[in-house]
Amino acid sequence: MRSLGLMYWWISFLALSISLSASSDDQFTIDGTVLELTDSNFESAISTFDCVFVDFYAPWCGHCKRLNPELDAAAPILAKLKQPIIIAKLNADKYSRLARKLEIDAFPTLMLYNHGVPMEYYGPRKADLLVRYLKKFVAPDVAVLESNSHVKDFVEDSGTSFPVFIGFGLNQSLISGLGRKYKKKAWFAVAKDASEDVMVSYDFDKAPALVAQHPAYNEHSVFYGPFEDGFLEEFVKQNFLPLILPINHDTLKLLKDDERKMVLTIVEDETHESMGKLIKALRAAAHANRDLVFGYVGVEQFEEFADSFHADKKAKLPKIVVWDGDEEYEQVNGIETVSHEEDHLTQVSRFLEGYREGKTEKKRIKGPSFMGFINSMIGIRSLYIIVFLVAVIMMLRSLGQVEEPARVRTAASDGQATSVLEGETSEHKPRDKED
Repeated sequence: MRSLGLMYWWISFLALSISLSASSDDQFTIDGTVLELTDSNFESAISTFDCVFVDFYAPWCGHCKRLNPELDAAAPILAKLKQPIIIAKLNADKYSRLARKLEIDAFPTLMLYNHGVPMEYYGPRKADLLVRYLKKFVAPDVAVLESNSHVKDFVEDSGTSFPVFIGFGLNQSLISGLGRKYKKKAWFAVAKDASEDVMVSYDFDKAPALVAQHPAYNEHSVFYGPFEDGFLEEFVKQNFLPLILPINHDTLKLLKDDERKMVLTIVEDETHESMGKLIKALRAAAHANRDLVFGYVGVEQFEEFADSFHADKKAKLPKIVVWDGDEEYEQVNGIETVSHEEDHLTQVSRFLEGYREGKTEKKRIKGPSFMGFINSMIGIRSLYIIVFLVAVIMMLRSLGQVEEPARVRTAASDGQATSVLEGETSEHKPRDKED
C-alpha cells in the first residue's frame, strides 16, 4: 500500500509539473517587451490578445536584424494603449513547419492579427511611424469630434500613412458603415459643429460636406452629395489614392485593391524642374476623370518598371499610356508622347479623348506577369515551381541524348517530386524582403 501511495504521489507530481509547464507557455505578460513566440504558444498568443503584430524572421536575414531595434522601441508604447497592441516575433527558420502552414515565404514577413484575422503589413518600419500606423487598428471606426480643437488634433494624430475623411454636418450613421468597411484603409470622423474658421481651413463653403485629405500628398477633395445610393461610398473609394500617384515599390502596393485603370506617364527624371507643369496638367485631368487613376514614374527612379512599358533613356519621353494594372497597356494612336513644346493639358486632354473613343493599340508589358512588381519579390513557393519547371525541361532534353549524368529523385517541400542532377542541391532559403 505504501508503494502504491508513493507511486500515486509521483504520478500526481508529474501531472502537475506537466500541467504547469504547458500552461506556462500560455501565460503572457504585457510588460512592453517583444514576445518570443514558438510553434507551441503561437495559437494561444493570437487568441489571447485582440491585436498582435508578429514579425516572422530568420536569424540570418539582414532586414530582420535592422528591424529588431525598431520593434523593441515601439513595443512599450503600443503596450500602454487603452487597447494594447502586442508586438511579437517568431523564428520562422527554426519553426519552419508552422511557417509553411501560415504561408510565410520571405523574411521578414509582418502580419497583424486583429481578433485572430491576419493581414499582411506593408506600412512603415521606423518605430515612431510604426506606432502611428498600428494605432489605426485599435481606434474607433468613426471618431466623433466635438470642437474645432478636436478636429485639429484628430488630423494631426492621424499622421500621413492613411487618407482622412471628415464629415461636417453629416449624420454619424452615414459614415459608420464606411468606417467599419474601410477601417484598414482610412481614418473616418464626423464633426458636430463647423465654425467659419474650420470651413476656411478645410476649404469647403457649406454643410453637409465630406472632406477627404491626403496628408502625405497635400491633397484634399470635398463632396457635397448626394449622400445616398452609393454616391458617398464611390467618393470614398476614389479618394483612397491621391489624384496623382508617384510610382515606386511602396505605392504599387496601394494599387492591389483598386480596379481602375491607370493613366501612366513615364518621364526621364521625376525630380526635373520641368515636372511641375506636367503634374499640374495631370492633376487637372485627374479631377475630371475620377474613373481613372493617374500616376507617373521616372526612368531614373524606377528603370525596371519603366522598361516594362518599352520606355528607357533612349526612348522619346514623356511617354503616356493606359495600364490595366497587370500585363497589358494601351497606347493612343498618334499621341504616344507629351511634347514640351505644346500645352501639356491640351495634349493630355486629346490623349484621354482618343482613349475614350477607342483609338488605341493594346500591347503587353515586357517580361512575365507584372504582379511581380507589386509583390516586390519572388517567394519561396514560386522558387520551388521554377525549380520544378527547370527540372522538367532538363528531363525532356535528356530523352534525346545518349549520355547524361545520373539523376536522383528528391522531394520538394510541397511534396511534389522533382528531378535534379546528382550533386546539385534542392535546398533554398527564402530571400530577404526589401525595406
